[in-house]
Amino acid sequence: MEVLLVERRLYRSVRDRMLGGVCGGLARYIGTDPTLVRLLWVGLSIFTAGFPGILLYVIAWIIIPEEPA
Repeated sequence: MEVLLVERRLYRSVRDRMLGGVCGGLARYIGTDPTLVRLLWVGLSIFTAGFPGILLYVIAWIIIPEEPA
């Protein structure tokens, strides 16, 4: 029996972006709705006094590559 392994890579979304494409890319990677990921990210930011959520977003924006064209 042959098993095919599909390599999934995390990219920032080019088409589904509001700011940097981090939430859109993360949603595509985990297979969910981008709006849900955005709402969870905003909720995380609000409940952690804003700074950690914003800092993590900026770090992800810098580290995660943009999806190839």
